[in-house]
Amino acid sequence: MSVLVYIESENGKFKKASYEAASYAKGVADQLGASVTAVTINAENNEVLGTYGVSKVLQVNNDQLSKFNADAYADVIAQAAKNEDAKVVVLGQTANDKYVAPIIAVNLEAGYASNVVALPESTSPFTVKRNAFTNKAFNFTTISSDVKIVGVAKNAYGVKENETSAAVEDFSPSLDASDFSVNVESVDKATDKVTIADAEIVVSGGRGLKGPENWDMIENLAETLGAATACSKPVSDMGWRPHSEHVGQTGKPVAANLYIAVGISGAIQHLAGINASKYKVVINNDPEAPFFKAADYGIVGDAFEVVPQLNEKLKEFKANNA
Repeated sequence: MSVLVYIESENGKFKKASYEAASYAKGVADQLGASVTAVTINAENNEVLGTYGVSKVLQVNNDQLSKFNADAYADVIAQAAKNEDAKVVVLGQTANDKYVAPIIAVNLEAGYASNVVALPESTSPFTVKRNAFTNKAFNFTTISSDVKIVGVAKNAYGVKENETSAAVEDFSPSLDASDFSVNVESVDKATDKVTIADAEIVVSGGRGLKGPENWDMIENLAETLGAATACSKPVSDMGWRPHSEHVGQTGKPVAANLYIAVGISGAIQHLAGINASKYKVVINNDPEAPFFKAADYGIVGDAFEVVPQLNEKLKEFKANNA
C-alpha cells in the first residue's frame, strides 16, 4: 500500500504547492507505515521529488495531455491510485487541483476533504483538520470511505525536505474519447508577470491610490520584490485595473507568503480572500482601517511617501546582498 500524491507541473516545471503536497503525503505515509508514490504528467526532473519523501514516481508522458483537461487528468490520477492500491490520494489546492479532485473522488468512490491544514488527527477513523468559514475557523472531518482524498491548503503544512531515493517509472494509463469530451482550443496567459495564483509575494492596491495613473508605484514595488500585482474590488469595478487582478472573497483567493496591501481599508470580503496569506502588511493613512486588526505588520502613513521610500530601501538591500 502507498500514499499517492499528484505533483502538478506547468511547462514541465513543478510548483511549490506540489512540493508541499509531497511533504504532506510523506507525513501521512509515516503515520500509516506506508511509502509515497507520486504521479506526474509531462514533467521534467522527476528525481527531485525524492527530496520531499517520494519513493516512486509514475511519470506520464503523453502529448494528448499537453494542455490541462480535468476529465483526462482525473482519469490518469485515478488509474495511478488503483495501480498502487493507494488508500490515500493527496493533492494541492491550486485551481487545477480543485477541478480534478471531485472527479477523482467519483472515479474512486472516495471521500474528499479540501482545505486541509494539518496531518490527520487520527488515521482510524481518518480525521483531518480543515479551514472553514473563509479561514476564520476550523472543522474536523472524518472520511469513512475506503479511499480518502485530501486537498492540502496552500501554506498550511509547508515544504519539508525528507531525503529519499525516488525510483522513476514510465506509466501509460488507458485513455479514450470520453476523457476528451471537452477540448482545450488555446490557453492565453500573461507571460511578462508573476501570476497571483503562483506568487510568493503579492502587492495589492486600493482606492487610496486615487487613480490608475498612480499604479506605477504598485508595479515598481512588485518588480523590486518579484511579486504579483493585485487590487481590491472597487478598483477593478472602477476600471483602474483588470478584473483578473481583483483579489478577495469575490475575486481570486490569495495564499502568498507575503501580502502587502496599499491604500486598502480592509472590507470583510477582501480580508476573507487573503486571510490564508502567511504574513500580511498594510500601508494606510487611516489608523482605524479594519485591515490593521488583521495585519501582522502595519504602517500608518501616506502611501505616496511610504511606498517609494520602502522601494528604495529594498533596492539598496538587494544591491548590498546580491
